[in-house]
Amino acid sequence: MSKPSIPKGTRDFSPTEMVRRNYIFDTIKKSFIKYGFLPIETPSMENLKTLTGKYGDEGDKLIFKVLNSGDYLKKADKGAIEEENSSKLISSISEKALRYDLTVPFARYVVQHQNDIAFPFKRYQIQPVWRADRPQRGRYREFYQCDADVVGSNSLLYEVEIVQLLDEVLYNLGIPGFTIKINNRKVLSGIAEITGESDKIIDITVAIDKLDKIGEEGVIKELESKEVSASAIEKIKPLFLLKGDYKKVISEMKKMLQDSEIGLRGIEELAFIFETINALGLKKATFEFDVTLARGLNYYTGAIFEVSANNVKMGSISGGGRYDDLTGIFGLKDVSGVGISFGADRIYDVLDELELFPEFSAESTQVMLVNFGIDDLFCLQVLKELRENGINAEFYPSSVKLKKQMKYANDKNIPFVIFINEEEVASNILELKNMLTGDQQKLTIKDVITTLMD
Repeated sequence: MSKPSIPKGTRDFSPTEMVRRNYIFDTIKKSFIKYGFLPIETPSMENLKTLTGKYGDEGDKLIFKVLNSGDYLKKADKGAIEEENSSKLISSISEKALRYDLTVPFARYVVQHQNDIAFPFKRYQIQPVWRADRPQRGRYREFYQCDADVVGSNSLLYEVEIVQLLDEVLYNLGIPGFTIKINNRKVLSGIAEITGESDKIIDITVAIDKLDKIGEEGVIKELESKEVSASAIEKIKPLFLLKGDYKKVISEMKKMLQDSEIGLRGIEELAFIFETINALGLKKATFEFDVTLARGLNYYTGAIFEVSANNVKMGSISGGGRYDDLTGIFGLKDVSGVGISFGADRIYDVLDELELFPEFSAESTQVMLVNFGIDDLFCLQVLKELRENGINAEFYPSSVKLKKQMKYANDKNIPFVIFINEEEVASNILELKNMLTGDQQKLTIKDVITTLMD
């Protein structure tokens, strides 16, 4: 019989990996709470119509659809089957889907619970999402996102707070260097406007967003394939080389977008964010204006953010932006929001590659009681007292050979063991062994607790 397996793009996590993952989640959550965000959760599944049309054509293709319960073929579109039209067929056999991200379900949540929440509403959410993507390093089909969003205000002070939050979280995780890139979808709309290709704003932003992956020639080829005119491409080309100090980039973009009202509005918003952050300072991040940053999601309307770790071959580890009317698609108009999402799985890979995970002795067993088959009740009383004093402890379940018990302690990296034989029971004195140094000492239970808590 063949061994069981799991779907591609999904993973099991060992105890060591889970301790490390919880360290990431706890670090991020601590900063979310400090900044005033409150927790919510939404279902793993959403109605398919809730998700489709929110991520662009490429994103919609990556949504995992869930087949209807029961005999779904009975209600299937027979014409679609005969035509072999899978897109048309889906709507008749699938009404639900696994969530693609946490932002759209959050927008649905806000609309559904609008009478129960106070605006501006600041929420954080740490849950898995699913995408039918091609699995590779740093890209999985099931992965966790750690999101923080605020809706109900169009104040740019929240963009400033988002940058500070990004900086603090990654600083607290010990990442030695990372870059926060920022752009504005209004700037991208302005670029499309001055090139005379406003109707192709999505095609243009999707193409230039791939600059880091496919290079200048690749972007140009993609623009040509979308029938963006040669004259428009010539106007777009200077953007590929526009880098450096944000004041210089803003100055150049003001000249370029002087005839675009929406473009200039985007530049003004970015200038405010940069000037405010420059005055406040950051802990660790490099902060730059990247005019080619687009982020593919259709719902962004203002500032957009993307973060990458320096000197690590990995995609972005966080990203987000301003969306002015995402709730509008669910019937609640004019509710602006801004948020970010940390990719916990990519952050894990970065910390692992750079060997930045701390030791987690407090997360695992600190001491094991060796079982000699003598007075289990006495051993259990000792075990209870250790645990009541906050010490992670366990009692080996059977009196097998000492070698086997010590191997178990070594395999679990348990730093201390306690020997309790007839003499220890009679004297109420325990023998504590340090597994790292080999030192052994006879101590009262009180002294054992003091030693283990030091």
